[in-house]
Amino acid sequence: MAGNGLSGIEKKVAFSLASVFGLRMMGLFMIMPVFALYGQHLEGFSPLWVGIAIGAYGLTQAVLQIPMGILSDKYGRKPIILGGLVLFAIGSLIAASSDHIYGVVFGRAVQGMGAIAAAVLALAADLTRDEQRTKVMAVIGMCIGFSFALSLLVGPIVAQYMGLTGLFLLTAVLAVLGMLIVQFFVPNPITQAPKGDTVATPTKLKRMLLDPQLFRLDAGIFILHLVLTAVFVALPLDLVDAGLVKEKHWMLYFPAFVGAFFLMVPLIIIGVKRNNTKTMFQFSLVIMMLSLATMGIFADNIWMLSAAVVLFFTGFNYLEASLPSLIAKFCPVGEKGSAMGVYSTSQFLGAFCGGMLGGGAYQLVGASGVFFVALGLMFLWLLLTFGMQKPVLLKSYTLEANIKDKNDAQVMATELSQLAGVVEAIVVLEEKVAYLKVDDKFNLSEARAVLGSVQ
Repeated sequence: MAGNGLSGIEKKVAFSLASVFGLRMMGLFMIMPVFALYGQHLEGFSPLWVGIAIGAYGLTQAVLQIPMGILSDKYGRKPIILGGLVLFAIGSLIAASSDHIYGVVFGRAVQGMGAIAAAVLALAADLTRDEQRTKVMAVIGMCIGFSFALSLLVGPIVAQYMGLTGLFLLTAVLAVLGMLIVQFFVPNPITQAPKGDTVATPTKLKRMLLDPQLFRLDAGIFILHLVLTAVFVALPLDLVDAGLVKEKHWMLYFPAFVGAFFLMVPLIIIGVKRNNTKTMFQFSLVIMMLSLATMGIFADNIWMLSAAVVLFFTGFNYLEASLPSLIAKFCPVGEKGSAMGVYSTSQFLGAFCGGMLGGGAYQLVGASGVFFVALGLMFLWLLLTFGMQKPVLLKSYTLEANIKDKNDAQVMATELSQLAGVVEAIVVLEEKVAYLKVDDKFNLSEARAVLGSVQ
């Protein structure tokens, strides 16, 4: 049996795909802290259209995320990922060449059409063992967080010296780098992981939407990214009004994000050690609510705004890191792909709605109004969490099954469910695979013996 660590090829998969994901997300994130400040020369500029431009990618991402994942099953992961990166680069060039805000909105929408998240995660699953898959996904998740932090540093600096045109051209370059990594560094899968575990299945989407625990998490990621996008429509303008010139915004954002990362770590440790993830989850919501209240009340005080930004990112980092893990724990066994499909769609739809809400609210009631509206939405999310169950600490396994017919599948499912530590066992004849959710008493060798014994 292979060792407990990542193999050489799994390390290569983890870091190459994390780089692709990170480069693309950085291209999307860099505009957030600067567009309201550096886009004022565009024809048709207004706070509402600023919000639409920032969030436009979210609408096309939300619409195409699941279809692109399904297409990757049919035509292969790499062709879909490469095609998505080409669309992203084209959208960047459209935005770079536009002197009207409507052109920038169109370019951002085209960027979002390159919805590769599902295909990238599915490729990562194809190329990793089930027992190591969580580690690979964690590396990808950390890279996304790092890309967000780096975008808060790079975005303002690039915009200062090269303007929006240079910023969008840089995002096109990042897309090309991503294509080169996919083509020359990401291995080609010989077989694919089961569809239900990696890519959304349309017939299962309704069940994911109606599941009360998953609904709370999907609503949460929707609100979280709505609030993030809305805040970054108003916050840059508010910081300028409070006396921080736009060229120095990176000196606040980047240290605040890094500091918040270290403040988040104790929350994760306490949540894991005491098995009280729900409490830490709610505490993070309260932290974000406190930060938004501070932004709204002390809109003209740069020091209070700075403290509020640190608190905002502390809560945001914890929630952003916790939600995917909770989705995996609450979703039915063998249906992670569908659960994550709904989750990702909710996330990107939230970004689009946040841009609309942030721009419209700023135009009507100013920055403080945006912050208080966001505060109200976070409070609604907090109320939703009171019905959230405490997640059971289980591991998931996807194992190949030696089955020939429906009777074999039934016998194997029965035998697996009787093994010590097996909480749930599903055997899928069409995919010749067994999905297991297990606790600490589970013995993988016993399960493999059952999977190979049915004749």
